[in-house]
Amino acid sequence: MPKGDFLGEFEVLILAALQRLGDDAYAVTIKRELEKRAKRPASLGAIHAALGRLADKGFVTFRVSDPLPIPGGRSRKYAMITAAGARALRHSTDALARMIDGLELGSAR
Repeated sequence: MPKGDFLGEFEVLILAALQRLGDDAYAVTIKRELEKRAKRPASLGAIHAALGRLADKGFVTFRVSDPLPIPGGRSRKYAMITAAGARALRHSTDALARMIDGLELGSAR
């Protein structure tokens, strides 16, 4: 993988949320998924910024929905993980698994 294609922890969490959410992945649902599963608070601004970085790397694409059929209804910008994004996620999680294999987690030295 080229140097710029490595993922930070937050980007890994975002891509994992996209995988899990499928067609229902937009900033609000991603935020809920991070808070529920990773127990990590995240601002919508941080999520949007991470999605932008991931799109720049070719790991995420977007589609915009029609406005919601309610007064003042807005469009949603849905995010989808690309094949390259899925490979990067797998590479990062495999590397992490190799690094922590055999560690006694929870004990400081």
